[in-house]
Amino acid sequence: MPVMTADPTKLVQEQEWAHLIALTAEGDQTALATLYDRTSSQVFGLILKILNNREAAEEVTLDVYTQVWRQAHAYDRTRGAPGAWLMMLARTRAIDRFRSGEAERGRIASLDAATLFASDEETPEQEVEGQERRRYVQQALAVLTAEQRQAVALAYFYGLSQSEIAEKLQLPLGTVKTRIRLGMIKLREALAPYESGLVS
Repeated sequence: MPVMTADPTKLVQEQEWAHLIALTAEGDQTALATLYDRTSSQVFGLILKILNNREAAEEVTLDVYTQVWRQAHAYDRTRGAPGAWLMMLARTRAIDRFRSGEAERGRIASLDAATLFASDEETPEQEVEGQERRRYVQQALAVLTAEQRQAVALAYFYGLSQSEIAEKLQLPLGTVKTRIRLGMIKLREALAPYESGLVS
């Protein structure tokens, strides 16, 4: 979730978003469209990190703005900045979708999302479990080659598409796909004991 600062540009941006939400609450569809244009890349980025599935992330992003249209009247600026409110909606919707099993994903995706987007109100038991998850993910990542680890990290930790990774690394798209596919196979195998409860 973006960190709120006293940066003047950020403050102006948040004021604009709050104004757009207020107009949306009055039924202004143009305001909703403008809000979507201004904020959807951030909303989509967060959802994609949780779901690791671009198609599902696109669907959930649309769901978020449908919810904004319906619930803009309930937004209370005194309880939080508009950006934080949007990210909260996105996070909630994405996690609901993730838990429902509708998004196609590998086991590493579930571990990564649970680690990166754990609740702020973690119990001590949940905190210990999160630490264990991180340890097993780190151990699993160690079995990958450096090239596979780089490709998987860009895809699943930073939310880049395979074509974006190919462009960033200046590699053929087929090479990137192969590295990610082989890396994910290795990760699933390495994490299988943890997922099945065989590791304590």
